Amino acid sequence: MNYGIVVYVLGWLLEFEGLFLIFPCLVGILYQEEDAVCFAVCILICLTTGLFLTRFKPKSKSMFAREGFVIVALSWVLLSIFGALPFVMSGTIPSYVDALFETASGFTTTGATILSSVEDLPKCINFWRTFTHWMGGMGILVFMMAVVPLADGRNMYLMKAESPGPTVGKLVPRVKSTAKLLYGMYIALSVLECAFLLAGGLNLFDAVTTTFGTAGTGGFGVYNDSIAGFSPYIQVVITVFMIAFGVNFTFYYLIFFAKRFKDAFGMSEVQAYFGIIIVSVALIAINIRGMFGSVSEALRHAFFQVGSIITTTGFSTVDFDRWPEFSKTVLLLLMFVGACAGSTGGGMKVSRIIIWAKTFFKELKVMIHPRNIYKVSVDGRKVEHEVVRSVNVFLVAYLIVFSASVLIVSLDGFDFITNFSGVAATINNIGPGFNKVGPMANFGMFSWLSKLVLIFDMIAGRLELFPILLLFSASTWKK
Repeated sequence: MNYGIVVYVLGWLLEFEGLFLIFPCLVGILYQEEDAVCFAVCILICLTTGLFLTRFKPKSKSMFAREGFVIVALSWVLLSIFGALPFVMSGTIPSYVDALFETASGFTTTGATILSSVEDLPKCINFWRTFTHWMGGMGILVFMMAVVPLADGRNMYLMKAESPGPTVGKLVPRVKSTAKLLYGMYIALSVLECAFLLAGGLNLFDAVTTTFGTAGTGGFGVYNDSIAGFSPYIQVVITVFMIAFGVNFTFYYLIFFAKRFKDAFGMSEVQAYFGIIIVSVALIAINIRGMFGSVSEALRHAFFQVGSIITTTGFSTVDFDRWPEFSKTVLLLLMFVGACAGSTGGGMKVSRIIIWAKTFFKELKVMIHPRNIYKVSVDGRKVEHEVVRSVNVFLVAYLIVFSASVLIVSLDGFDFITNFSGVAATINNIGPGFNKVGPMANFGMFSWLSKLVLIFDMIAGRLELFPILLLFSASTWKK
């Protein structure tokens, strides 16, 4: 383990967090809020700590998979620890565990909250809540790689550990250029959504904060009813962009940069993603038709909630916890499916579902014709055995963490649906669940132990388990 490079990159991370804290501080100054002082103090803490850590430049900047996993896991933990300070210092969330929950939920783009009312919060606090979504959506380390050189060209290990999906590749030969392309597309889509929201009549603050929540597929709103109070036009715009941010960004690269339209629209993951959305919307719209005044209204709400859940955004236009059991079951299944790999969405990812399905049918063929050799392929390319193995190991790890979390959370004595959907909503970075953690409720009633477990689930789910789990392995820390 190269401890020097780990400390060095973590120092840079805190410096960047300090710089990002300037934005909510400016919002506080603009709205003449006293809480701006809290952000100023937090900026000083982050920058001072970061500058101190970066003073110790490593003798070697060599980085391998082990350092990459450790840096990424510790980065997200540190982001949450320091990012929680403004909530505590301002008094908006006096309990540090609650503040840590809210911050981890923000950075991991989960959107689960312990707050019963967000409309009473200062503008700068609400800005920081939603801004953490935007920072965590594409990954702050990806942003750092686009700006500063970190590890002598070995930044790919950081990108592999932080980016979602069973496989992570470079769009272009240089990792730094790939990071710039990803953030360029991310910013462009964000600006485009904000422009559409402004055109629909939202004020600048609401348009920006809503864009942050949509782009990061996070779900923190600045109103107690989430998106329900917005016009149908605004709801449709948010729906379209939630789904757009759930698409693998390779799709956009192939269209707008490589001009390989056939390859882009031939991506099986993207096809499956839109196929699942269309089928789910149709099933739910039929099931809830009697609850709304028209077919178009039922379709709009079904479209919104399917887009919100499969992309793991977590916004809501209605209390879907009151929908028929069939519709709720469809939404629960979508929680586990999630968005595409290489997007800002969470969940297991559509690409993994495809690989599991193809592996299942391959094994059926092998049972019938044991002498034949069958390969799993996606988009005409053979899926390497290492990828299939990692996908299967991911499922085992997922089930272990999920089961253990439900078991511990159940100590609070709440009903099974609340516990099960609460864990599902956090480990898949969804936000709301069902019953006591439904779209019109919050996670504030859980004990501090359960909240710590759910914080772990949020970070582990965002990093797809392995980086955070490796922190508990003794061999990870050997020199």
